Amino acid sequence: MSARVGFIGLGVMGRPMVRNLLAAGVVVTVYNRSQASVQELVANGATAGESPAAVAAASDITILMLADDRAVEAVALGPDGVVAGASSGALVIDMSTVSPALDRRIAAALAEHSAEFLDAPVSGGDAGAKAGTLSIMVGGPAAAFERAQPIFEILGTTITHVGEHGSGQVVKACNQVVVALTLEALGEALVLGSKCGVDPAIIMQVLGGGLANSRVLELRGPNMLEHRFDPGFAIALHHKDLGIALSEARTTGVCLPGTAMVDQMFASIRQHGGGGYDHSGILTHLERLADHTIGATNE
Repeated sequence: MSARVGFIGLGVMGRPMVRNLLAAGVVVTVYNRSQASVQELVANGATAGESPAAVAAASDITILMLADDRAVEAVALGPDGVVAGASSGALVIDMSTVSPALDRRIAAALAEHSAEFLDAPVSGGDAGAKAGTLSIMVGGPAAAFERAQPIFEILGTTITHVGEHGSGQVVKACNQVVVALTLEALGEALVLGSKCGVDPAIIMQVLGGGLANSRVLELRGPNMLEHRFDPGFAIALHHKDLGIALSEARTTGVCLPGTAMVDQMFASIRQHGGGGYDHSGILTHLERLADHTIGATNE
């Protein structure tokens, strides 16, 4: 495609997303605090940008894929940020997971420069980023969504326009609630069954053949069986996402009791040094509560 794309944030998700854009023939300018990631992608055909503002100035469409509100705010609204470099008619897409209020502020700041904005957080984890099969939930004007569609189709397979600015982040918060509670329920089931003497692999097989099956079970169940908790999607990031959901719930008067419970479980895991675990590592908290490691032989 002819649009020049800027990409800021080259972490677990960002790097494979850029590789997919390059493989599709897109001209990409990249920026990241860690220069190792930049150089890796430059070797694959990307161009290095000197700053977020420089990337925006060189691009028709600039994508952000960063860790949290603090990082996105600095990159977008800082003195050498994307808004400062965006030209009239440019499009900025925030594919990070942040608070809806922040993305609405960025949209308003870009509008003052006659530039457009979409919030487009994703689901699918590192596997989806590598395969180009992400689920993308997009908030913002319909015309901007249509303009971004060719880029989204390179990065994902389920692409949905969900409403106005901030709506994408709201839907992502809903997604993260479901994923977190499903992981917690799966962990409970495996610990219970295992401590009762049943092989966890057999439990997983049975769950996968019935109504309890889910993408969470398919993609993260093996992590639990193997006690393999390298991310993936880190507990620290999922904990941050549940904080966004709980903040929106408090603002709107919605009660999320299950979400609050898992939020505290993630907090406990982080206090025990597990913030870098994949979110399937919630199993370790449940094992600690039961004084049992799944698959262990009961005395």
